[in-house]
Amino acid sequence: MHPIRSAGSSGDPDTSGRPSVLHLDDPRADDPALTGAKAAALAAAAEAGLPVLPGFVLTTSTVEVLAAGRPWPRPVQDAWRDLSADGTRPLVVRSSSTVEDLGESSMAGRFESVVGVRGEAEFRRAVDVVIASREQAAAASEALTGREPLAVLVQPLLSARCGGVLFGIDPVSGREDRLVVAAVTGGPDRLVSGEVDGSRYELHPDGRRVAVSTGDGGARLHRRQLRQLAQLAAGTAELFGGPQDVEWGYGDDGRLRLLQSRPVTAEPRGRPQGPVLGPGPVTETFPEPLQPLEVDLWVTPLREALGRALVLAGTAPAAAVDASPLVPVVAGRVAVDLDLLEPRGGSPSLWERLDPRPRLRRLHASWRVGRLRSALPALARDVVDAADAALVEVPGLADLDDRQLVALLHRLRPALTAVHAHELLVGLLVDPQAPRTTGATTALRVLANARRAGLTDAEIVAEHPVVLALAAPQVGPRPTLPPGVQAPEAGPPGDETEPGVLREALRLRARWLQEAGARAAWVLAERLTAAGRLPRPDDVRGVGLDELTAAVTDDAAPLTARPVVPGEPLPARFRLSDTGHPVPVGGGTGATGAGGGTGTGPVHQGADPPEGAVLVVRTLDPGLAPLLPRLAGLVAETGSVLAHLAILARESGVPTAVGVSDALDRFPPGTVVRVDGATGQVDRQEES
Repeated sequence: MHPIRSAGSSGDPDTSGRPSVLHLDDPRADDPALTGAKAAALAAAAEAGLPVLPGFVLTTSTVEVLAAGRPWPRPVQDAWRDLSADGTRPLVVRSSSTVEDLGESSMAGRFESVVGVRGEAEFRRAVDVVIASREQAAAASEALTGREPLAVLVQPLLSARCGGVLFGIDPVSGREDRLVVAAVTGGPDRLVSGEVDGSRYELHPDGRRVAVSTGDGGARLHRRQLRQLAQLAAGTAELFGGPQDVEWGYGDDGRLRLLQSRPVTAEPRGRPQGPVLGPGPVTETFPEPLQPLEVDLWVTPLREALGRALVLAGTAPAAAVDASPLVPVVAGRVAVDLDLLEPRGGSPSLWERLDPRPRLRRLHASWRVGRLRSALPALARDVVDAADAALVEVPGLADLDDRQLVALLHRLRPALTAVHAHELLVGLLVDPQAPRTTGATTALRVLANARRAGLTDAEIVAEHPVVLALAAPQVGPRPTLPPGVQAPEAGPPGDETEPGVLREALRLRARWLQEAGARAAWVLAERLTAAGRLPRPDDVRGVGLDELTAAVTDDAAPLTARPVVPGEPLPARFRLSDTGHPVPVGGGTGATGAGGGTGTGPVHQGADPPEGAVLVVRTLDPGLAPLLPRLAGLVAETGSVLAHLAILARESGVPTAVGVSDALDRFPPGTVVRVDGATGQVDRQEES
C-alpha cells in the first residue's frame, strides 16, 4: 500500500511555510492535508508510474487565502501559465476536498468541476466556482459544515476518444472476482453526469469479457483496451490497498489515462463459490431471522427431511445431497440449495445425449414416485395422526423438570423431520392450479371471527391453534398474530385424501411441533434466568441446543448466549463467497403465474400499501396475508405457486406472479404495471 502522507508527518513544512501550489510530481503532493484526497491519490499514482496527466494543485492554505478575498499568489499564476501554454490549452479545474473520495463516502457530485477552461479570467472564475461549491455542498449535506479543507486540482483537458468508469469489484454485488467497466464515447464526464448510460462490460480480473450490454452513448472497447483497464484496476488496488473506483480515458493518441481513483464504497464480498442458494422456498416457513437455538430446533430437521425427500423421490443422487449445504443459514436468514431444487435449463451436452444413466435414473425415479403416489396419502395421514398423538401426549410444561424439557426438545426434532419429509413428498403430487382451502385461509377466517367474538390473542391460540399458520416460529413467551385481518371467503373444502389438503395438514402439524418446542424452550429459559444462569429469558435463543443440554445436565457447565446479528434480507439468488458473504447471481426458472386473473395498479414496496396498489416484494411472507384484500396485484422475486400466500392471493382474486427476477429494481414505487396471474408476466403501463 502506498503511504500517502498525513498532516504533520516528517518532512512536511510547518504551517507558516506551506506552499501555495504543488505540482502532482512534487513528493509533497501526496499529503491530503495539503492537496485534498483526490489530488493526493493522483500524486501517489503518478509516483507509482500509473498513467496520470500532469497538473498542479492550489493547496488548502491557498484556498483559504482566496476564499478570504486576498490577492492571488504569484505561484498560482505562474503554474497556470505553464500548464495552459498562456491560456491556449484547455484545462479542467476540479475540487479536491479532504472529505472527498474516501472509503466511507465518495461525496460524488457534491463539489463542482469546470471543464474546458481557457484564458486567465476564465481560470479565475472556475477556481471561484469550485471554492464556492464547498458552501453549496455543506448546505445539501448534513455531514458537511462548509469548513472542511479544500484544495483545487488543475489538469489539462484530455481530448478523449472514449472514457468511463472502472470498478475493481462489482459495485452492486460486491463480488471480487469481477471488474465492471462503463464506457462512453468522449470523456467520462458524460457518463458521471448521467447524460448518457454508456456500455457496460463485466470482466474477469485478467480482462477477459464475461458480459456486455450497450447503452446510450456507449463505446466499443477492444480486447487490448479491456486488458489494459484490468491492469489499471490491479495497479490501483495494489497501490491503495483495496479495489478502486477509477475514472479513465483514452486520448486521441490512443494512450490510457488515469483521471481519478477512489475506494469503491461497495462492501467487498469475496469470490462466490458453491451452489446457487435462495430464500424463496423456505421464506414461508421462516420469514424472520433465527437465532442459534431456533436453528438447531427447526432448521436441522428441515435439512435432514429435504435430503431424505430428494433421494427418495429420485430427484437428486445421494452424493449430490451429501455434498450440498441443503438448508444453509446466513446471519440468521434461512436459504436452500436452488441447484438441487430447480429444474436445469438449457439443452443437454453431447455426453449427456450419449450417457444412458440419466435416462435410467429418470425411469427409476418415475417408478419410485409412481409407487409413492399410491402410498403417500395413507403414509401422510399416518404421520398427521402420529403428530397429533405426540402433541396430545405432551404434559403440561410446568409439570416437567428441566431435564424433561430438554428431552422434549430433542424428541420433537425427529417428529419434525418426519412431518417435513412427507410434506415435501406430498408436494410432488400437488396440482398447483387445484382449488382448495389453505391453512392460512382457515386461520384468517378463524382469527377474524374470534376477535369479533371478543377473545384475546392468547385465548385464540389456545382454543384455535390453526391460527399459528399466520405466526412465524420464534422462541418466546407467545406467538405474534397479525393485526387487522379480514375473514376471506370460504374455499372448496377438498377431499381429505387430495394431496393439496394433505400437504396443508402436514404444514400445520410442522408449525404446531415448532410451537411446542418454542414453548418448552421458553419455560426452560425462565427457569434458568430465575436461577441466575441467564441474564434474561430471551438470551436462550442465542444458546445452541447441545450447550443448553449440557447446562441442564451439569450445573457447572458454562451457559453463554451468542446471539447472531441478523443480516440484511438475502438476495433472491446468490452464492456464498469465500468470505461467507452472499453474492447475488442472475438466472432462475423465470416468472410463473400463481393465478388471480389480471390487474393493473401503481407499484408499492414496503408496509401498508394503499388500496389498488401492486405490491412488489422479495419473498412471499405469510405476514402479508391481511394486506391481500386491498391489492390490485402481487409480484414476488422468489417463491412458489404452492406457497400459502400465493394460494391465498389466488383465492382472493389477486393477480399474482412469482419468480420475477429483480422485480424490486425493475419496478420502482409508483410505476404502473399490469400483472397477469396466468402467465406471470408483469408489464409496465404508460400512464395516461
